[in-house]
Amino acid sequence: MRRKKLALAAGFCLAFLLGTLLNLLCVPGFDHQQQQLQNGVTPVPLIAASRQGKGSSQDLLKQLQERYKEVIRYREHQAPVSATVRLLLRPLERRLMDLAQRSSSENVHKPENSKSSIPDLSPVSPLSSKIDVSLRPPLLSCQDITNGSNVRYLGSGYTKAVYKLVLNDTVSVALKSVDFGGHDIQNCVQLYRNLEDCYRLASFKIVKEMILLQRLQHPNILQLYGYCYQDSNDISDTLTTITELGSPLEMIQLLQSSWEDRFRICLSLVRLLHYLAHSPLGSITLLDFRPRQFVIVDGELKVTDLDDASMDGTSCSSNADCFMEFPARNFTLQCSVEGKCQNMNEKRNLYNAYRFFFTYLLPHSAPSSLRPLLDSIVNATGELRWGIDETLAQFEKILYMYKNGLYLPNITHAPMAEYKQVADISIAEEDYRCWPSYHHNGCLLSVFNINEAIKICESHSQCQAFVWTNQTTWTGRQLVFFKAGSRNLVPDIDKITYLKLTS
Repeated sequence: MRRKKLALAAGFCLAFLLGTLLNLLCVPGFDHQQQQLQNGVTPVPLIAASRQGKGSSQDLLKQLQERYKEVIRYREHQAPVSATVRLLLRPLERRLMDLAQRSSSENVHKPENSKSSIPDLSPVSPLSSKIDVSLRPPLLSCQDITNGSNVRYLGSGYTKAVYKLVLNDTVSVALKSVDFGGHDIQNCVQLYRNLEDCYRLASFKIVKEMILLQRLQHPNILQLYGYCYQDSNDISDTLTTITELGSPLEMIQLLQSSWEDRFRICLSLVRLLHYLAHSPLGSITLLDFRPRQFVIVDGELKVTDLDDASMDGTSCSSNADCFMEFPARNFTLQCSVEGKCQNMNEKRNLYNAYRFFFTYLLPHSAPSSLRPLLDSIVNATGELRWGIDETLAQFEKILYMYKNGLYLPNITHAPMAEYKQVADISIAEEDYRCWPSYHHNGCLLSVFNINEAIKICESHSQCQAFVWTNQTTWTGRQLVFFKAGSRNLVPDIDKITYLKLTS
């Protein structure tokens, strides 16, 4: 039985790797390129242009102007921040606010090359060295970066580099800035021979992301804490943003986690996509939709990269113009009487959620009674028969059933053995492994009630006892340690041990 489970897990992981490789390699960046073409933005042909020699400075100026106009357009779609939102600061944000106030009182004089203040929202030239677009004074600024410690490089992408910074030896944040050694800067400099303007072009992506992180307030969107303009690499006023720090999304680790945690990741994603479909800026699509664009914060999925997000709808004159192409299949949506493809941003997000998340994380090792509902979600989103509203409703239904034990069979289960209850006692060691478990070297599972715990114990041939812990999961379910023996009983307050007496 154990070999069969290991073989099944290995086969599933192999299928996941092959599927992900197909998604990433068949059409790399295709969604992003298609949207650029549909919106009338012509990507710069970097390789072809480099063969022709040095690019025209007018070409670079035109790109700067177009990207600047995009930044201004997103800024002018400003959503008002309500007094309620301003008052209901999260605990970490309050800590950051206290830290910022303490730093400002301790350091009256700031370094001359560290500039951060209440932002000026007046329009500036796209060639300006500094663009302030913050909706409100930042919680953190350059002085906090200067006073931070333990700076550690985390990684980089096409445009940005990310670092970890510890503030006041307690709070960890992420720093994002343009990567001078990244592909974006290097290709631009090779083409135009102008580092400063190439930096400005790349920095507009960070500015746009900063705007969106402020405009779009949702629990599954990374929090922006502040920003800083400093001189760097002989360029004045280079921009660094200070954001919430998350853990990278490791799909292989997720596949080895409990179904409950995997369902939480998918639920977080669906709630995010529902918000993006009805955001204050209109329907927003994530053009670069891949697992690497997300992080995990306290078990919740959060989107971290928004520089490739778009609120632009696709214009059309017929249904044929509303064509969406993916590696596995294609879709044609309806063209509305207003000349816009109906729900294209929403449907693109939803299908990407299906192909990168739902198909791998949802059905496997789920409670048997919930699998038909989960299969319906996977099938309906894979065929785009549902919109995001219906998809979220189905997820919330499953969550309600799971939290309230409605997935359990109504038939009363008669235990095969008797169990003796011993309070304030636990069992040291005596562990065995089961899958999936919250503990790598033991069998730690969540249950709805004592009857489910007994049923699980009787389904495991090794189980001779189980310990009812004082810990619960994010759904409020109890964590229970299943044990292979009961020889090493130890005192442990708030724990209850159930010993199997007969077999």
